[in-house]
Amino acid sequence: MHHGATIERSEVRGSGDAPGEPLPGLVLVFSERRPRLAALPLAPGSLVIGRGDSLGVTLPDARMSRQHAEVRFDGECFSVQDLGSRNGSQVDGEPVRPGTWVPARRLVRLGDSLFLVSPDVRPFLRAEVLQTPDGRVMGPITQAIAAAIGRAAQAGATLHISGESGVGKEAAARSFHELGPHARGPFIAVNCAAIPEGIAERLLFGARRGAYSGAAGDAEGYVQAAHGGTLFLDEIGDLDLQVQGKLLRVLESKEVLALGATRPRPVELRVCSATHKDLRAQVAAGRLREDLYFRVARPEIVIPPLRERLEELPWLIAATLEHVRPGLRPDPSLVETCLLRPWPGNIRELITEIRAAGHEAAITGATKVLPPHLGPRAGLAFAPASPASPEPASPRPSPLPADPRAPEARPILLAALRECNGNVSGAARLLGLHRTQLRRLIAHHAIDVGESAAASDE
Repeated sequence: MHHGATIERSEVRGSGDAPGEPLPGLVLVFSERRPRLAALPLAPGSLVIGRGDSLGVTLPDARMSRQHAEVRFDGECFSVQDLGSRNGSQVDGEPVRPGTWVPARRLVRLGDSLFLVSPDVRPFLRAEVLQTPDGRVMGPITQAIAAAIGRAAQAGATLHISGESGVGKEAAARSFHELGPHARGPFIAVNCAAIPEGIAERLLFGARRGAYSGAAGDAEGYVQAAHGGTLFLDEIGDLDLQVQGKLLRVLESKEVLALGATRPRPVELRVCSATHKDLRAQVAAGRLREDLYFRVARPEIVIPPLRERLEELPWLIAATLEHVRPGLRPDPSLVETCLLRPWPGNIRELITEIRAAGHEAAITGATKVLPPHLGPRAGLAFAPASPASPEPASPRPSPLPADPRAPEARPILLAALRECNGNVSGAARLLGLHRTQLRRLIAHHAIDVGESAAASDE
């Protein structure tokens, strides 16, 4: 745990570590105008949620009725019914008519409280959110990753970090450095994708005077600068192949030969690499040396995208707005809007857009930030460029019926699988389901995933 960190503990006590069947339920992430973290397990059956106490979780939301809504889980899907509440219920951003059951796939809003739909709430039992002095927010998933990084830092001299752009790979690399035996040494970060062609060797390994035209003096490289510390190579797969071979020799011999030098210089360092690409695919395509891959790619830490750890999002929003102006708060509708967007740029994009929204609100003297303060494309997927002769768009699957086990759901499931070439995870995202739920529905409808993939190629 970082010194000076503050902890918000879950209001639910239980054993979230025991192996066994998934425990479906809701995860409270925002209430009382602030981020919260609490789990409400929901076994097959139903649960009535309202102002007061639900499964040991206190909900003093003034806009929530005593019996606000009923949530049901039938073993496959979640659904919500508003119980005639004063301020209504919303499911996935849409209002629920009283007396009507509506399938819930991502988010439930009751009053000003926001709940994530989760196929397994066990990680959130006895959970906590940690905020570090440097502004990082760490939910249960991120804390487990941090623990794995700590073990790697103590066990070896290399670590590879993979994940989408903006998930926090450099922060993870800094943790690897700070938790290892060379924490007092330098941390040198290099973006390999930004190194101009032809000068990677002298930038990495240094050069002696006269080694090339214009070399008026000795120049230290990144490797020498990282001596006694950690060298972080972001987007390592973009390194020139010739340079990759020399880097491998440095790692194996612990010596570096500067450009134009006649004798190598001893160097002691740890190497952390990162990429948003599949390194095995880079090896297969001939863009990454196989021997370098086996030297740097293990152990590997995978950082999931923000959309797979949404419990952190309200905390990131609140911390960013507090930094913009103390006392500036997010409206529940802003947090709801952000929770429903994919954020392809992950944490980096979220913080940039929320900071801009906070400044927009502050200029007008507002005390809370609303959805209109966000940029029009904030958190949304990039639209593909329009081709000169546009091809007909692939039909998107229709929404699933209230009961996805009904016969009319089968063609919708097939359409989603065909659009994603048989990829279950992709089809689940398209349908707003968890992949475990989709696999159960595939089995229920006796769908052959292989055939759906083949059909998409015809």
